[in-house]
Amino acid sequence: MTYVSYVTGSDQQTPMQWPVVLVCVAIANNAYGIEYLNVTLDAVQRQLEDFKLRHPKPIGVLTTSAGSPVDVRETVTLNTDFFNSQYFWDLQTSIDKERIPQRVVHARGTGAFGYFEVTNDVSKYTKADVFNGIGKRTPAFVRFSYLIQGRDGLDVVRETGALVSKFYTNDGNLDFLSLSFPVFLYNSPHLLHPLNHAFKRNPKTYVIDSTARLDAISHTPEAIHQILWLLSDFGIFNGYRHMNAFPIHAYEIVNKHGDSYFVRFNFISEQGLELLSERAAVALRSNDPDYSNRDLYDAIAAGNYPSWRLDIDIIPKAHITKLNYNPFDMGALWRNGTYHTVTIGRLVLNKNPDNNFKDSELAAFNPGNLVPGIPGPVDDMFKARRFSYRDAQAHRLGINHNNIEVNLPKYAKTYNRDGVPPVLDNMKDAPNYYQNLFNGPVPFVDVARPKESPMIKFRQSTDLGESAYFYNTYVNTEGKRTRLATNMAGIMVNAVEEAQKEWLRIMYLVDRDLGARVEAALPLAEAQKILSRPRLVLVEENPKTYDLVPNCQ
Repeated sequence: MTYVSYVTGSDQQTPMQWPVVLVCVAIANNAYGIEYLNVTLDAVQRQLEDFKLRHPKPIGVLTTSAGSPVDVRETVTLNTDFFNSQYFWDLQTSIDKERIPQRVVHARGTGAFGYFEVTNDVSKYTKADVFNGIGKRTPAFVRFSYLIQGRDGLDVVRETGALVSKFYTNDGNLDFLSLSFPVFLYNSPHLLHPLNHAFKRNPKTYVIDSTARLDAISHTPEAIHQILWLLSDFGIFNGYRHMNAFPIHAYEIVNKHGDSYFVRFNFISEQGLELLSERAAVALRSNDPDYSNRDLYDAIAAGNYPSWRLDIDIIPKAHITKLNYNPFDMGALWRNGTYHTVTIGRLVLNKNPDNNFKDSELAAFNPGNLVPGIPGPVDDMFKARRFSYRDAQAHRLGINHNNIEVNLPKYAKTYNRDGVPPVLDNMKDAPNYYQNLFNGPVPFVDVARPKESPMIKFRQSTDLGESAYFYNTYVNTEGKRTRLATNMAGIMVNAVEEAQKEWLRIMYLVDRDLGARVEAALPLAEAQKILSRPRLVLVEENPKTYDLVPNCQ
C-alpha cells in the first residue's frame, strides 16, 4: 500500500502513475502502426485523431437510421424544408430519447474488457469450470464506479468505489459486484432505501445534507464500521487501477464431491494499493475531474494493462459453527487465524470500449448471476439483492437486458419471450412453455449441489466491536487517528448541534480516544469553515467584476 500525501504539480515526486506524455519526434510503437509527430497529448486527448489516422477517408455515406442515404442539402436548414426531411426527424427524435435512467447508485463510471486467467489449481474447493485448469482464460468485462456520484460527478472523491466484473464462462455469466472496502454498511435489506435517501440530496434544498447523513448513520450503528474506513486514510484511492475490491458476501462454493466451503473473494491490485490524502485529491480533481477514467483509459491504450489478483479466504463449512464471530456479517472482518488464503488467478484488462454507452452504460450486473460450483451467499442481504438488481436493470434497460451485446452469455436457452427489444431470435419456433413433450430445453442435474443451506440468525443488539477493532488495528498511528478525526469533524461541522451530539456519543462508545479526538477537532473545523468561507469582492466598478477571496482577508 502506498499513501500519497501531497500533489501540487509535475515537480512533485510521488508514486502515482501520471498520464503518458509523448515528446519524441516520431513514435510508431502502437497497435495500429500510427506515427505521431511532436505529440504531447495522452491517449484520451488523441482519441479523435487516432480515428482519423486509422480512417484517412470518410468511413461511408451518411444515412438515416433506416439506411436511406442523406443528400447534403438535408444537412443544412437554409432553403431546406426540414419538416419534410427524414434526416431532421431522425436527429430531433433521437436526441429527445437518447438518455436512459441512470443507476440509482454507481451512476458515474467507466469500463474495460479483458480476461481472467487461472494460475493455481483450486479444484479441491470448487468444481466451477471458470476456475479450473491452469492457464484457462475467460473473457471478461469490468465496470468501475463511485457509489454516490451522479453521471456528471467528480473522480478522486472520498467515496466507496466499485469494481464489478462479468466473466463470460461456458456455464453462463458469473458476476462479482465488489467494493473498495472489505465491509459493507448494513446487513438488513430494508436499510437500502433510507440510507440511499439520506446520502442523496435534500428534497427541499437539493444540496448534500450532513445533518441527514449523521442522523441516518446514528440510527444505524452497524454502518459505523464502513464509515470509519471511508473517513480514514483508506477513503480516497488513487484512481481505479490502484484500488482493491471485495464482493463483500461470504460465498458458498462446492467441489465435485459435494464438499462445501465458505469463502470471501478478494481482488488485489497488482499495481499496488495507493491512497490519496484529502489535499492530494483536491489538487487532482480540480485539475482533472475525470482523473480515474483518464488514468485507466491511458494505461490500457499505452499497453500498460492493469491487473488484479483474485484470492479467496477459505473456511470449511464444518468450522463455521465453531467461530466466535459471525462470518456472514457483511460489516465484519474475518479474524486472522480462522481462515486460510488461496490465489485463483489474475483479472487483466487489455481493451478499452469502442463506445462507452454501448458497453459501460448498458452493462447489467446481478450478484445472482452464478455458475455451477458456486451456489453463492446464503444471507438475507444476498437474497434481496438477487431480486433488486434484476428489477433495477429491467427498469433501466428493459426485461431483455441480458440480450444486449455486453451482457449476452455464451449460451442461453430460455422460455422467456417478447418484450422490449433486443429479443434476438426470440427462441424462434421452439415451445414457449415448460414442461412440454416437444423437445424444448430441459434442466440438468447438479449432483454436487448442496442439499441444505445454513440458517443465519443475527443478534438484535448493536455490536460496535467491529468498529473498535478497525480503529485499534488499522488506525494505529497518531497521524492516522488525527486525520480520521479531522475528516469526521469536517462532516459534522455542517450538521445541526443535536446530530453532532448523538454522533459524538456513538464515537465515544466505539472508543474513548476516538470520541475525544473528534470532540477536540470540532472547534478547529468550525474555525476553518468560517475562515475558508469565500466572499465576493468588487474588482472593477464598470463593468462589475468580482473576485473570490477568503473571508479572513
